[in-house]
Amino acid sequence: MMKKIEEKLRKRLQRKRHIRKQIFGTAERPRMTVYRSNRYVYIQVIDDAGGVTIAAVNNRQKDSADLKTNVENAAKLGEKIGARLKEQSVDTVVFDRNGYKYHGIVKAIADGARKTGLKF
Repeated sequence: MMKKIEEKLRKRLQRKRHIRKQIFGTAERPRMTVYRSNRYVYIQVIDDAGGVTIAAVNNRQKDSADLKTNVENAAKLGEKIGARLKEQSVDTVVFDRNGYKYHGIVKAIADGARKTGLKF
């Protein structure tokens, strides 16, 4: 059982390294990265050139602590990060799925952010 879990993690990290070779966030077009665990979802928008986190949202914060980790709530988190970026006048980002497959929670986050007018 542990070998199967380790193999799954190894493959995700391999996909992550392959993706990150091509993605770089700037001040004009920062990188929006997603991390998900079994209990929580974290979204950060990062300016890699400056080494600064522009905005961050997760379902551990007080204003979104009632959101469980599922597809519907992931879309709400995507809308929330999109609204925070609109306040800071950022309208385009580079989407970094962090090695996860583009379906389920990761896709819902992207669709929720696009709903607010964010482009990537």
